[in-house]
Amino acid sequence: MELPVWFEISTFVGLTVLLLADLALVVRRPHEPSVKEATAWVVFYVGLALAFGGIVLAVTNGQFATEFYAGWLTEYSLSVDNLFVFVIIMARFRVPRKLQQEVLMVGIIIALVLRGLFILAGAAVIERFIWVFFLFGAFLVYTAINLVRHRDEDEDYEENGLIRRMRKVLPMTQDFHESKIRVVQDGKKLWTPMIVVFLALGTTDLLFALDSIPAIFGLTREPFIVFTANIFALMGLRQLYFLLGGLLKRLVYLSLGLAVILAFIGVKLILEALHENQYPFAGEREPLESIPAIPTWLSLTVILVVLLVATVASLLKTRGEVPDADGAAVDPAATDTGEPGRADALTEDERRARSATGEDQHRS
Repeated sequence: MELPVWFEISTFVGLTVLLLADLALVVRRPHEPSVKEATAWVVFYVGLALAFGGIVLAVTNGQFATEFYAGWLTEYSLSVDNLFVFVIIMARFRVPRKLQQEVLMVGIIIALVLRGLFILAGAAVIERFIWVFFLFGAFLVYTAINLVRHRDEDEDYEENGLIRRMRKVLPMTQDFHESKIRVVQDGKKLWTPMIVVFLALGTTDLLFALDSIPAIFGLTREPFIVFTANIFALMGLRQLYFLLGGLLKRLVYLSLGLAVILAFIGVKLILEALHENQYPFAGEREPLESIPAIPTWLSLTVILVVLLVATVASLLKTRGEVPDADGAAVDPAATDTGEPGRADALTEDERRARSATGEDQHRS
């Protein structure tokens, strides 16, 4: 069964209107959302994704709905892991807290455009060359192994070559000018650091897509499902950034859980390529029934169970630990022994740097 054209068009129109309305709200009133506000928006977008899956079920069939839920959960869980790097980027460029909503929103829109191109290219290649599943599968397994090997290492962010070159070539102001990307100073037109931040978020998310896009193509080959799953995963990312905050560091087993999911989907891709047994150099061949093809419902079950176990185990592991301003989990008993806390040990320069990013607001 194919997806109705009217349904695809109306979905994209509705999502475009929603994204533009969300962007307009952010631009009109730049601020740091409260926990209550961020929670309400996260619940709204999660509920919207769940409702959309129900609509897909009603309009098409259970297969497409299951594929959407599995793809959305995978992309959403990978996006949560990406928030670690987003936090580092915001601190690295010292983006004021009240501007971070708009920065994230524009970065997400850039990421959606880039991912859209990535998805179209991937769909066209898979349609003609099923053997690329071997490459996708091997890459996901390799990524999973690296996640396990480096899961205890601290996240860091390094500017890519394009961003470093922009900082050298473009005439740029030292400070942010609200959300403007270009201003006039002393009769000269100058870029603001905001343009580099936008580019950093967009290009960084594109690098994340190198594992997330192959992963979701391992769950569905329908480009519409792939793209909508990405949209729903990214739409609530901005509010999730403010809701989780320092709690991100408590998810100590998230990378391990994601490694299991990516490895599972990688194996699924390889088995599916073997099962179909269709390669241009071998001519037309019958599918190999002896090679099992993992059904989507099983993939969805595995993803749900792994995420649940990783989250619960992480919270139990860090139980009683309180995230500090950097998001690192610390033992509150350390402050009861008369030992100076991290806030007291800050140098004056560090205080000014953190004040620029709004991190000291967590201590007020």
